[in-house]
Amino acid sequence: MDLGRRRGLVVPLWSVLLAVLLLGPALGPGYVLSYDMVWVPDLALRADALGTGSGLPRAVPSDAVVAVLDEVVPGMVLQKLVLLGSLVVGGLGAARLAPRGSLVGALAAVTLWQWNPLVVERLGLGHWPVLLGYAALPWLVGAARRWREEGRMPGVLPVLVVVASLSASAGLATAAVLLVLANRKDPAQVARVAAVALLANAPWLVAGLLHAGAALGDPAGAAVFALADEGALPGPLAALGLGGAWNSEVLPGSRAGVAAWLSTGVLVLLVAAGWRGWWRRLGTREAGGLLVLWWLGWGTAVLTWAAPAAVGAVTAAVPGAGVVRDGARILVLCAPLLVGAASQGVVEARARVARAWPGPVPAVPRLLLAGVLVVWPVTLMPDVAWGLGGTPGGGLRAVSYPPSYEQAREAVESAAPGDVLVLPLSSFRAPAWNGGRTVLDPLGRYLGRDHVASDELVVSGTVVAGEDPRVQEARAALAQPDPQGRAAALARAGIGVVVVDRSAPGGEEAGAVEVAGRRLPVADDLVVVEVPGAVARQVPRAWVVATAAGWGGWLVLLLGPLLRAGQRMSHRRQQ
Repeated sequence: MDLGRRRGLVVPLWSVLLAVLLLGPALGPGYVLSYDMVWVPDLALRADALGTGSGLPRAVPSDAVVAVLDEVVPGMVLQKLVLLGSLVVGGLGAARLAPRGSLVGALAAVTLWQWNPLVVERLGLGHWPVLLGYAALPWLVGAARRWREEGRMPGVLPVLVVVASLSASAGLATAAVLLVLANRKDPAQVARVAAVALLANAPWLVAGLLHAGAALGDPAGAAVFALADEGALPGPLAALGLGGAWNSEVLPGSRAGVAAWLSTGVLVLLVAAGWRGWWRRLGTREAGGLLVLWWLGWGTAVLTWAAPAAVGAVTAAVPGAGVVRDGARILVLCAPLLVGAASQGVVEARARVARAWPGPVPAVPRLLLAGVLVVWPVTLMPDVAWGLGGTPGGGLRAVSYPPSYEQAREAVESAAPGDVLVLPLSSFRAPAWNGGRTVLDPLGRYLGRDHVASDELVVSGTVVAGEDPRVQEARAALAQPDPQGRAAALARAGIGVVVVDRSAPGGEEAGAVEVAGRRLPVADDLVVVEVPGAVARQVPRAWVVATAAGWGGWLVLLLGPLLRAGQRMSHRRQQ
């Protein structure tokens, strides 16, 4: 079997194997609920998902995409496809960053792309849109090159850009890749590239502008979410190896000790060994562009570590600037250079050993060397295998929702109009039925209506204020002195149903604050009260028009290539 056929079989199998080994029990029946990763059986296409809710559009456009797709593919299956697909497809794309003639180089690229702190930490934090954007990056690098060289946009590029832009931070990273790698000295090309980037990010950009008044971040968040040290490894060095996430609960034990230093050292040595060959192979234009992206990612991350007060001041003064306060998240821009140069270093290292060996290298030493060069990321971070089992937060496991959630959804569906208020007013839970693992409260999403829930965060004792004004309205309504007064104030705020999770911390206290209304029958751990006389929240007409325009541009970008392909096929048939 020739090298091309071997590579075509072995590389996909290796990518699948690594992905399954990393996810493990997360691929079982049920839903993986970890920090921001909240999937439910049937996500409704709510105002929040479209960008017309009262809070910042943090889940635009990802929630809307899931809400549409889970009408075709069950939410449980869709989540597995997203998690597994992002790892496998990203790994296959990474193989394209390696030298073409080397199977070992391609396998090493796949391993490094999948088995690194960035992937592990984003999985633990539940940032699946970031992982989708990360998976699209190597493919986007190739598509941008073709567009720059041929002057004609590849048909796959709009789909790649849309998939890679399902969150604000992922969209910004994708736009940076396009603007740096797809442009050439042609104003028309610059305009086309900018238009694609804008259309791909239009839903959250438009929604963000509509919410500009609430888009100023709490400066305390900059220090909380900044690039962090990993054990004794300083943040800037951790960032060299794509690590440094703010949350110690998703930091594997191996990243807090000597292994983290070894991993960073091996990666730097491989990049240094392959640097010249990688630069020659790609050429100054593309290699220089990837270097610019690396500096942008690493420099921004380190800035959050070195000057959190300055970053906090900017986020408090500039609407939307808080999107970059999570320093480690922007390190996705560093990955193409690191993986491409390191895989070139693997090829160079094998060549140097072959030159230094007296005579032909025997098969056994040759295979041992290849194995070491391919699997070293796994051997230096083995504790994340099988669902991130070595992380303090408990890793990833698929679980089932308790029956009371479905009962509450049915009760809410039968209730009078109005939005849902979810109590207690705290963002994260660690329910026993989720194995005690921390997750953003999934109850509001499960219920199917627009809902109001706390967006205030408490991290290591530091309170990061939320931005949704309706949370403060609800808090003020609950402070009324009697049940009738609370119900009337909630109704004026558009709240038609109050749901209390008594099993959550503070749930008993929240349940003791009585609200007048009809109590609907649900299991004891949840209390559902119908509030009479709720006034529906009115969305300004200008908001509806602007949001529709943003989504319209997004759909044109996504569906345009498909329509053109259909027209070409129809034209050929007519001929």
